This record gives sequence, structure tokens and C-alpha cells, in this order.
Amino acid sequence: MACEQISCRKSSRVGIIGAGISGIAAAKQLSHHNPIVFEATDSIGGVWKHCSFASTKLQTPRCDFEFSDYPWPNRDNSSFPTYLEILEYLHGYATHFDVLKHVRFNSRVVEIRYIGDGQTVNMDVAAAGPGEFGPLLSGHPVWEVAVETHPSGTVEWYEFELLVVCIGKYGDIPRISVFPPNKGREIYGGKVMHTIEYSKLDEEAARELLKGKKVAVVGYKKSAIDLATECAEANQGADGQPCTMVIRTLHWTVPAYWIWGLPFSLFYSTRSSQFLHQRPNQGLLRNLLCLLLSPLRKAVSKFIESYLVWKLPLKKYGLKPDHPFEEDYASCQMAILPENFFSEADKGKIMFKKTPKWWFWNKGLEFEDNTKVEADVVLLATGFDGKKKVQELLPQPFSSLVSDSSGIMPLYRGTIHPLIPNMAFVGYIESVTNLHTAELRCKWLSRLADGVFKLPSIGKMLEQTGEETEIMKKTTRFYKRHCISTFSINHSDEICEEMGWKSWRKNNWFLEAFAPYNSQDYGEDK
Repeated sequence: MACEQISCRKSSRVGIIGAGISGIAAAKQLSHHNPIVFEATDSIGGVWKHCSFASTKLQTPRCDFEFSDYPWPNRDNSSFPTYLEILEYLHGYATHFDVLKHVRFNSRVVEIRYIGDGQTVNMDVAAAGPGEFGPLLSGHPVWEVAVETHPSGTVEWYEFELLVVCIGKYGDIPRISVFPPNKGREIYGGKVMHTIEYSKLDEEAARELLKGKKVAVVGYKKSAIDLATECAEANQGADGQPCTMVIRTLHWTVPAYWIWGLPFSLFYSTRSSQFLHQRPNQGLLRNLLCLLLSPLRKAVSKFIESYLVWKLPLKKYGLKPDHPFEEDYASCQMAILPENFFSEADKGKIMFKKTPKWWFWNKGLEFEDNTKVEADVVLLATGFDGKKKVQELLPQPFSSLVSDSSGIMPLYRGTIHPLIPNMAFVGYIESVTNLHTAELRCKWLSRLADGVFKLPSIGKMLEQTGEETEIMKKTTRFYKRHCISTFSINHSDEICEEMGWKSWRKNNWFLEAFAPYNSQDYGEDK
């Protein structure tokens, strides 16, 4: 083992990998254990620092994206904060709670080894059923971690009882399509760039890349929409060239958080609205009620769709999705539009091409219907391979457990993998506001580590994660994104109950039923 050959620095019982939102939340909640946080770059912030564009803004109002004990200074401001404002907020939080003292910047984890207690881990899911997970802090090292420091390149080994993985699902490993022979980027004469590369450009370099160029943007999620808007803005005037969005799957977009004059939160983010949706562990009566209320649930989705079709020129440009709005909300894929997106399309600066398949030709892109589009630059907003990112970090046999048979990482309470000992994952389930989701689970994790409560058996945890997966499968075809938005309040209820907190957090029954939940409701127990 590495630590027998090279002296290990046992500076902490807890190691945290990554200093994005989840990492700094975990460091704050576990601060009494003096954790060490390894951050590969020179800054906290994660994707907000390293995967943002000049036009990138938060997708939710700022009051829905804040830590429970650190409100925004201007939280009632209804505008969506820019990524620079978010970074400032995160730095303020980290400074206020003295989290930065735990962070080691320019420190990349290059290898992880399991040492445990010298015994072989039972990887048989069936045999593991009745077994116990065991305490997170067992009193002896369980994981060895090799960390390379930049720019020196020196590698040091550390030992930890608990390792918290907070590297997130986005950034680092881009998802790139595989093309048939002689149809890949090697035959294309222009420039190809994934969003992760584009985000590293400063504003001037990005504008220079786009200005006066024929640009094709592949994708139709938030990053693709922001890129197309930036491209249009860089190509104003008579000499400006249009940007073509290449779209495989359409998704619903929203201009603002108001629907026919009603706040969007009323439809999905209150306890009463989520009562319409299925949730794990519901009994026979709840199942029957969900069946009886399904027409109302569908009516809510249709009501929102009617507004979006009226408000936005979706039919004009052939951008109305075939699937219900609810499916995009249930998979956390609803995107907020930049204000000038469709006005730029009306000016001919943004064009759209829907196609199930595409590939390169020497002057641009070719499509399944044998049409082509010329492009000087191709920008790939095709997402990231979050599972591969985790698999490459973990040693065998644990890396093979990252995804179950449904393609989802089975995480109990969105945090503990029942078959990976003394390790936690934060930031791998999605909700409407990922900061709130991460913080509450870090509070839960801290109390679990301190022995305030115990986990159920491994079999019970696997059963719970399986039920959540089945609910997501019934709700949306995009279930592999592991989004809990339609039953997030129930998910938080169960976490509170395990911590010994009250699950109902509001001051009266009316607010409990009709007011949206946010981080402010989950401060220290009321």
C-alpha cells in the first residue's frame, strides 16, 4: 500500500474532493472534524467559475438559491444574478464561515485506494441486503488518496476515515458524439469547440471567435441557448452572420417565473402542488389518490404549455416539444430564456435545424435528411459525462457500481451509496435549486457522521433508491438525470425525520400547504 512506502499526512479524519457549491457546503457542515478539501483549480465555485459564459445567469430567483444561514444581501431583487454575482456570494459565504482555511487549491486527486480494515468488501448485492453500512467515522483509515499539487507536480498521499466526493456531474469530461468513418471532426475544415473550452475564453476572445463567423451550436439546453444568444449579439449589423442551432431533442423553455399572472412556484414547489405527484413509499390510499388526481396533474402541465405557446413563437419556429411540460420539469431540464433570444431569431440571427442525427462534412454539418449547413465554427453544447467522471476517480470494484441497471447512481438520501463504505457523494441528484439540495444533505451527512442517527440496512437503502428510480421512470422519459423536483419536499421531509427534526417547517397550516419551500425553511431545527 502506498502509505507503507511514502509517509502519509493524517491531518484529518475527513477528506472532501472538490470546492464547488457542494464541497464548500460539506466543508462548513463538517468543519468540526477539520476536513481537508482538495480543489484541482485555483478557486472555489466549481461550474460557476469554470463552465460559465459572459451571459450565464442563475436559473432561479436568488431567494431560492442561498444557504440557510447566509441570505443574499439583496435577496428580494427579482432579477436573476449573473455568474459573477453568484461567485461573489459563494466567496462571501466561504469567508464568513472561515471555510477557505480547509481548502487546498491546485490540488488534484489522481488516485484513490481502498484499505478498509483489511477485509474484502462484499460486492454481492443480494448477500449485502440484511447487512449494516457501518459508521462513517470508524476510528481507522479507510481510504488512501494521492494528490498532485500544481505547478510543482509533487504527489502526496493522505489517509481518511470518510471521503466526501463533490466533483459534480458537470465539467471536466465533455460528452462527444461518435461518428461513422470519414464523418467525424477530422474531415471538417473549421474550428470545433465544446462548451467547456468556450467557457475558458474571456469576453473579448469569445466575441472574436463568433464575430462575422457562420456558427453552428449543437444542443438545445441552457448552455446552447446562451451560446446562440451570444453569437447573435456578436453578429449585429449588415456583416453579421446567422447562428444555426442544431437540435436533436426539444425541451420547454420559460421566459419568466410567472404563468398567466400566477407565480410558477404555485404549480410545483408547494406541498399542496407536490401532493398531486407520486412519491416513494406512498401507501395504497396515496396511490389511489394519485390515480384519481392524474387529470388535474395533466391539466396543470397543459395550463403552463398553453401560456408558453401563447407567449413564445414556438410553433412559428417549430420548437414546441412533443412531450408534456411536466416531463422537463421532472427531469430538471426547464430552461429560462435570455430576454432577447427570440427577438434575435426574428431578425434572422438565430436559425433552427431539428434533426435526430448529424455529422461533419468539410465545410460544416450534414444532416440525416441530406441537407447541409456551412459553418466556420461548431460549438458543441452536448453536456458532460458525469458518470464517467466518477468512474475514473474510484478504484475497482467500486467504479463498476456508479450506475445501476437503470443507469442511475443509487444514492440513499442522494448522498450514500449503499455498497461503497465510508464514502459520501454530494451534488449528484438534481432539483429546482441544487444549492438547497446540497446544503440540506450536508447537514444530514454531518449528523450521520457524528452518530446522531443510524442508517437502515443496506438492503433497505437499496430498496429506497430503487423506489425513487421507479417514480422518476413513471414521471419522465429523461429520468437518468436523477432529478427529484416533483417530490423534493417529501425527500426533505424524510431527511428531517432521520435527523430528528420536524418535517413540517412552516409557521402555520396555510403556509405549509401553499407557500414554496426554500433553504430558509431548513435552518437549524425550529
